[in-house]
Amino acid sequence: MKVLNLYAGIGGNRKLWKDVEVTAVENNESIAKIYQDFFQEDKVIVADAHEYLLEHYKEFDFIWTSPPCPTHSRMRKQTCTNIAEGEPRYARPIYPDMKLYEEILFLQGYFKGKWVVENVISWYDPLIEPQQSNRHYFWSNFLISNDKHLPNTLDITSGNRDIGLDITNKKCSIRKDQVMHNCVEPELGLHIFECAYKKIQRTL
Repeated sequence: MKVLNLYAGIGGNRKLWKDVEVTAVENNESIAKIYQDFFQEDKVIVADAHEYLLEHYKEFDFIWTSPPCPTHSRMRKQTCTNIAEGEPRYARPIYPDMKLYEEILFLQGYFKGKWVVENVISWYDPLIEPQQSNRHYFWSNFLISNDKHLPNTLDITSGNRDIGLDITNKKCSIRKDQVMHNCVEPELGLHIFECAYKKIQRTL
């Protein structure tokens, strides 16, 4: 089975997948190197994931994409509310990044395999209704069942977030706590993959 893992980060979602041929796309070279260290059998590409999806979607059986989430997050929205004049750019209100919905609609319209788009719970009512699990929204063409055994939260206060991927001694161009915060829990990544292929369920 050929899997495309877009905006792959260090591979939290991918950690527990078995018997798959994975192509991972990550635009940050230092993060991509960490991913490759953890998953040496995967093909890792440093590129724009949004464009890679458009050009290569037909080559895969399953696509997981996690577009950047900050512009959709409730935390950033709260931070940007009533800011003072002259605040740094990162604290200013910005347009929500609509690549998220571009990818959802593209996959709905053109991709014949199984797919899932992951993002944070947004500060606005979603424009396309998602499914929800833990602290994530998911859009997919299959039903993602709730699993009460999945962890609701994990420690994200340090670079040693306990998901079995230790980046303490890895070189990274961005804050390590942010890298770990962006990870999908491996158990959740496996659960969603199993919902697509290993559990009897209906297609949406």
